[in-house]
Amino acid sequence: MRICITGAAGMIGRKLLARLAAEGTLAGKRITTVDLHDIVAPTKPEGAAFAVSTHQGDLASPGAAAALVAAKPDVIFHLAGIVSGEAEANFDLGYRVNLDGARALFDAVRAAQFSPRIVFTSSIAVFGAPFPAVIPDDFALTPLTSYGTQKAIAEALLADYTRKGIFDGIGIRLPTICVRPGKPNKAASGFFSGIIREPLNGLPADLPVSRDVVHHLASPRSAVGFLLHAAAIEGERVGPRRNLTMPGVGVSVGEQIAALRSIAGDKVVALIREAPDATVATIVAGWPTRFDAKRAHDLGFVAERTFADIIHAYIDDELGGRIAG
Repeated sequence: MRICITGAAGMIGRKLLARLAAEGTLAGKRITTVDLHDIVAPTKPEGAAFAVSTHQGDLASPGAAAALVAAKPDVIFHLAGIVSGEAEANFDLGYRVNLDGARALFDAVRAAQFSPRIVFTSSIAVFGAPFPAVIPDDFALTPLTSYGTQKAIAEALLADYTRKGIFDGIGIRLPTICVRPGKPNKAASGFFSGIIREPLNGLPADLPVSRDVVHHLASPRSAVGFLLHAAAIEGERVGPRRNLTMPGVGVSVGEQIAALRSIAGDKVVALIREAPDATVATIVAGWPTRFDAKRAHDLGFVAERTFADIIHAYIDDELGGRIAG
């Protein structure tokens, strides 16, 4: 089996690649080659039993997508994109990366005349307020950000290209991924991770919104699990509605902090500083809160059940099971 990963240098891309390297198979088939693409040079995994090729550049530039899919991979994980805050701040770049890149990839597959499984990472940002208390699977897509709009358009393209038999696509609407390892990024949602990650590492963290803000979260570990399951599931089971909201934990910021206190204590929680940011608060106010994600649950997608589980996943995966200090 040949696999292609766009956005391979990103956090989820790196974790997906590490999981593939550790297991050596996907959907019960041996992996022979993995093609990696990103705007920065992706890093090859250590100890992989399969061949790895790397490609660097702008996926939306002429010929880039065609070159990437020339070897006709069996599965394409399309993870490439820029985050919500950056897409909102830079209108042209957001559409070029998040929409034009996806369209270029889809059309390159069409031109090459093969039909891979494409797993596309969408976002719960495709939904816009006002929301019911729990958002059902059939809730209308009414994004209130440029990022959400770009993802919603790409979802529609993915469904239409699949309907036409050009490829077999599945879009997974990721919850906000938390706790993200590494340094903060430009995502408006970054504080959801920052208020947990930094204190657990003995560092201060700014909280730009009120503690009653509620959001839908899942760990990086769950995100990789979603991708692998989406690559393996039978398209007939998914049916014509090819985009799915992934399960996660609906939790308030205050509940996040309470879970952190229960695991790490008051000293760690004291590192969180109130730092109101009107821009971030406005963006977050238009985001969804809790989902039932029934379709995804019924199709076998699995996430954490509590926010404490998400914190423990971060401590185990990134801190070696130990908290700083």
